[in-house]
Amino acid sequence: MSAQKKKVIKQNTTQRIKNSIQGMGTSIKASSQQYLARRPHRSFRRTKRRDFARSLQLPGYFAFTNYVRRTLSTHRKQFLIIALVYTALSGILVGIASQDTYTALTTTIQETSGDLLSGSWGEIGKAGLLFVSAISGGASNNLSDVQQLYAGLIILMTWLTTVWLLRSILAGHKVKVRDGLYNASAPLLSTLIVSLVLIIQMLPIALSVIAYSAASSTGLIAAGGVEAMLFWIAAGLLMLLSLYWITSTFIALVVVTLPGMYPLVALRTAGDLVIGRRMRILLRMAWLGLSIAVSWVVIMIPVIMIDGWMKGLWPAIEWLPIVPIVLLILSSGTVIWAASYIYLLYRRIVADDAAPA
Repeated sequence: MSAQKKKVIKQNTTQRIKNSIQGMGTSIKASSQQYLARRPHRSFRRTKRRDFARSLQLPGYFAFTNYVRRTLSTHRKQFLIIALVYTALSGILVGIASQDTYTALTTTIQETSGDLLSGSWGEIGKAGLLFVSAISGGASNNLSDVQQLYAGLIILMTWLTTVWLLRSILAGHKVKVRDGLYNASAPLLSTLIVSLVLIIQMLPIALSVIAYSAASSTGLIAAGGVEAMLFWIAAGLLMLLSLYWITSTFIALVVVTLPGMYPLVALRTAGDLVIGRRMRILLRMAWLGLSIAVSWVVIMIPVIMIDGWMKGLWPAIEWLPIVPIVLLILSSGTVIWAASYIYLLYRRIVADDAAPA
């Protein structure tokens, strides 16, 4: 090969590299301009009111909750089957809380409370203590890595099946639960990636909890003063950061179930949907958590009291794990309720497609 030909080849290669770099730069610049056009807010810069005014027409808190309840109630047969299927899978693959551990926990609370918790209100107090201990892991077995993996997959599949069925039902299609069980797993990998992003975004909350444990053990919080104040400010900022992130990520868990949707595109789309509405959506999420907590208390405390009363009358049924089974059923029902609430909230957000001012 002649020197002239080598020189021409070298010049052509150099030109192609330059064109490629220029193309990448143009693409990055265009993407940045599009992002700035979609998001009027800027970091460390005051946002004017006209830039964050964005409509979001939603029913009241109780009205929207009742709307979710009516939607599930109208198709209760399908969602009850889903709850039973995934409850059975959880019981088989993950297991339920230990009845022996729960019985020992009950005996310990009764012996240590003494006359402190007596009468009708005392029984309610004991049931409340048992409830808190049970849901905080006091009655649970230590799960192996495989069981934890099964538990995560079952939660994701319950979420995906619920969203798939709701989307099909509200689109006017006549579907069977079998269709949801078979078809809902298509975006499993994409949903898993978004879930991992959600876990990463909750790390600031985990750090604040770890810091609280360390501060409590060293007496920093009890001492008060400037150090305690700075700690609470830092912990509050960490928690706000996580809440800011996860508000859009919960919506992304619904967006990513759309056919052909990629995880990063779902996260970007969800961010565009909540911009200018984040606080209102966050309050709806907080209401969801509060309603779930109240429902658990209203259901579980009477169940615990009835369980203790029945086993006091008939000691022969002491082995029957009534409370652990109800906890397992409530767990599946909670995932279905949360998925339905967030999906229907997502539909309301999409319906009001107003752009930021």
